[in-house]
Amino acid sequence: MINQDNFLLDSGFWGFLYKILTPIEWLMTQILAGFHKFLTMIGMSPIGFSWILSIIVLVLVVHACIFPIYYKQMKSMRKLQALQPKIQRIQNKYKGKTDQASKEALSREMMKLYQDNKANPAGSCLPMLVQGPVFMCMFYTLSAIPYIARGKRASLGAFDQATAQGFSATNVFGVVSVTDNFTTADAIGKVVIGSFVALMCGCMFYMQWFQMRRNVNPATMQGSAATMQKAMLWIFPLMYIFSGITMPFAVLVYWLTNNVCSLLRTIWQVYEFPTPGSPAADAKKIRDHNRENARRAKAGEISLEEEELQHAKEEAERKVSKGYQRQQPQRKRKKK
Repeated sequence: MINQDNFLLDSGFWGFLYKILTPIEWLMTQILAGFHKFLTMIGMSPIGFSWILSIIVLVLVVHACIFPIYYKQMKSMRKLQALQPKIQRIQNKYKGKTDQASKEALSREMMKLYQDNKANPAGSCLPMLVQGPVFMCMFYTLSAIPYIARGKRASLGAFDQATAQGFSATNVFGVVSVTDNFTTADAIGKVVIGSFVALMCGCMFYMQWFQMRRNVNPATMQGSAATMQKAMLWIFPLMYIFSGITMPFAVLVYWLTNNVCSLLRTIWQVYEFPTPGSPAADAKKIRDHNRENARRAKAGEISLEEEELQHAKEEAERKVSKGYQRQQPQRKRKKK
């Protein structure tokens, strides 16, 4: 796509799809160009690292916009995890029933359970639905800029021909252009691009490994589920190798920054919203216990252990005073 006169992403199905996504592309160019102007205003060179920093800022803006959705998703997932026993009971109630009335009753009971507990089973898809088009638009925008610079394509948002020429003239570390990919870069440029792809794979591998090690219930890591998890540990990073070498270097900067942000977000998620029964959940239980004891000590209250001991003494005293036999409930007599 870089050395041709016709920008292939503007034709066929992709041309139609990216036409629909034009508002996102326009907004991206405004953020890139706007922050670039700010950096040049404070003294940075208009051609060079200022464009790299602008790409990094774009990633941070995207993650800042997604974070409220992501936080809501985490809370929804916690609710769904807490509802699993009730969901299991409803599913067992209609297990083996294939008639239409049973299917509709199952659907109604599940929907009522979700509504009563304000849980959204589709909430986990929202961040991906946002990030997917954003990444596609980033790839499209950064791939289109060299064509704009050569006058082979019309302007795109804030990127007219002059702005695109300034962007395309940017070299990173003095050896690789932001518009180069692995096939068009020279030998040193290939090393730099290969290093970025390796870092991307490393981030993805560590993120998957960290999830498996800290945020998976050991009871579920058996049979086909364990095999699938281990396969994903290697498949996704390897996919980066084949896709990464075709991307312009500017897209790799965006992608690596995005992976680092996703890794940090995953670490936070495992810390605050661990899967029940996982090692992270056990650690959080101990952490919350110690935090509550510290709060009570500061407020001059008794500790959780002392409170538990006090309740045990009260229960023992109650048994001594009333006997060990549980008092049977008595039926109220009706008034005549």
